[in-house]
Amino acid sequence: MGKVADTPWPQPLLGWGIRAYAWWFAIDLAECAQPVGDFRRFNEFFARGLKPQARPVDASPQSVVSPVDGRVSMGGAITQGRLIQAKGMDYRLEELLGGDSSWREYEGGQFLTLYLSPRDYHRIHTPLACQVTRWGYVPGALWTVSPLGVRGVPGLFARNERLISFLRTTAGEMALVKVGATVVGRVKVVYGPAATRQHKPGRFEVLSRPYPLNKGEELGRFEIGSTVILLFKPGQAALNPLSPGTPVRMGQSIGRLLKEKP
Repeated sequence: MGKVADTPWPQPLLGWGIRAYAWWFAIDLAECAQPVGDFRRFNEFFARGLKPQARPVDASPQSVVSPVDGRVSMGGAITQGRLIQAKGMDYRLEELLGGDSSWREYEGGQFLTLYLSPRDYHRIHTPLACQVTRWGYVPGALWTVSPLGVRGVPGLFARNERLISFLRTTAGEMALVKVGATVVGRVKVVYGPAATRQHKPGRFEVLSRPYPLNKGEELGRFEIGSTVILLFKPGQAALNPLSPGTPVRMGQSIGRLLKEKP
């Protein structure tokens, strides 16, 4: 499927396929930054950009905004080093972060899991003004992250391939975990060559120079299959009470900062 999605196709055939896909998943093609006729590969459409102002970013300095379009899968407190995956099912934060020693610092903090369906805009943006200071790549499986997979695969998000960005904000470091999934599961970021589907051992790396991003700027993109998990340390942020299944759009406020680090 990855080869098919990356293969250049004759425009009439590809254009028909894109329009059929958009019709089936109710995608608004008028939001695309470029016309359907400009795409040469399906992955270019799947990771499409949007027109300016299609996703306004909440301007309040204290607001935390959604990094993606999608639906809330689960959210709440990080308790005893565990996060809730679904009702009656949880998983270990240490495993989600690939054993990174910072996992203990998130105990007692907040998490929010956002699921992106095939119809959603698949670029990932920053929830706060930040600097990317380090990242981690954790190889793994590509189970589906659909509701079926979330309810049926124990420890799903800590088993799938993932790319973790650690973001320095005015309230301290937070983490944004990008989880790959069925079909391709490829994730790329703007701050360097870090990516999933490398077929190499996991690695963590500190950037030689922090990469600055304004709130709402593009951080990376998914190429089919995706979930994002936001992690906040204790006292950093208060997230809005968002029930599972609640739709969110990139740039809308999902919470607020509680304090700034001295």
